[in-house]
Amino acid sequence: MGLTATRTRSAAQRREVPKSRGGRPTKTAAIERDQRLIEVATRLFLDRGFDATSLDAVAEAARVSKPTVYSRYGDKRGLFAAVLRREIERWLAPLSAAAETQLSSASDISVEQRLVEIGREMLTFTCGSDAVAFSRMMTSQAINFPDVAKLGKEEGWLKAVATTARFFDHLVAQGALDVEDTTIAAEVFLDVVAGHTHRMATFGMSLELKAAEKRMRAAIKLFLAGALGPADRVHDAAKDGAKDGAKDAAKSPQRRRPSR
Repeated sequence: MGLTATRTRSAAQRREVPKSRGGRPTKTAAIERDQRLIEVATRLFLDRGFDATSLDAVAEAARVSKPTVYSRYGDKRGLFAAVLRREIERWLAPLSAAAETQLSSASDISVEQRLVEIGREMLTFTCGSDAVAFSRMMTSQAINFPDVAKLGKEEGWLKAVATTARFFDHLVAQGALDVEDTTIAAEVFLDVVAGHTHRMATFGMSLELKAAEKRMRAAIKLFLAGALGPADRVHDAAKDGAKDGAKDAAKSPQRRRPSR
């Protein structure tokens, strides 16, 4: 009697999904179901981690049948990949929006300030608690599931690089930047601006936003100026000696650099 009652309550609690005439969920209902599954799976992965989250638990929490979850995602790795893909889209959206905003910003705003605005957005989404948690999970599962690492690289890192490179292409066309390869420049920019802070957050180190932004601003100055300066200046200094070379370098003609 008790077992029957429990089953009845369980079935009653399961959300009713509108069906088409053929007995399958309508397209709208199927989309809503998938969204609900991803939302529930995201919460469980964040709360419990990858290893402690099961498809059965996701199905129960989302109030859908287990066969539905298995037929839709195959296994836990497939579900995690779907969750990761959705989260990456969320993380990239602010970067794309910031880049678009800076492209349309007034021309009198310095390149440095434009990059600071983009860098601030990057710190916000790459060092957020959810992004850090997923980064840890992805790193821990990369050895066992290389396709998960590949997904993170292709859908996350490479798209972030491409978005930033397009922004740099625009600055180069304006004469505001002078770089030969905007893709490499984008990789360097992303790494020096947010890479260190994100790694520290992933390691569980306490993060002070004020200190992170100070480091970000310093990194952008280095990115724009170049740590060594023009090659002819370095060459002259090495040839003539530290003291005399420095004097000669100050007098020698330098390559015209874009204003910032």
